[in-house]
Amino acid sequence: MRVHYLEIVTREVEATCATYAQLHGVTFGEGDPGLGNARTAALANGGIIGVRAPMHESEEPVVRPYLLVEDIDAAAAAAVKAGGEIAHPPMEIPGHGKFAIYIQGSIHHGLWQV
Repeated sequence: MRVHYLEIVTREVEATCATYAQLHGVTFGEGDPGLGNARTAALANGGIIGVRAPMHESEEPVVRPYLLVEDIDAAAAAAVKAGGEIAHPPMEIPGHGKFAIYIQGSIHHGLWQV
């Protein structure tokens, strides 16, 4: 199991990026439109951390790990079979791969296929 993308949705993007930069010595880039204008930095395992503001008024702050999977459609189906509820079906993000979000036990879980 490998976290490919760690998404942090916060109303304090700059402060969060500054804290991670200071604590972990990473550099965040400018906002990536394909990732909701998340400012991103590389993870040691080859993945990415992204920090972004909510995209609409009703979006709550959340920390959502996206686990790397080989077949996102099969993984999403397995999550539903195990009791998860699809919050966002598999969708391609040009240049990044495919993602999906499911909720289980009130926790957001992400899936990512490159």
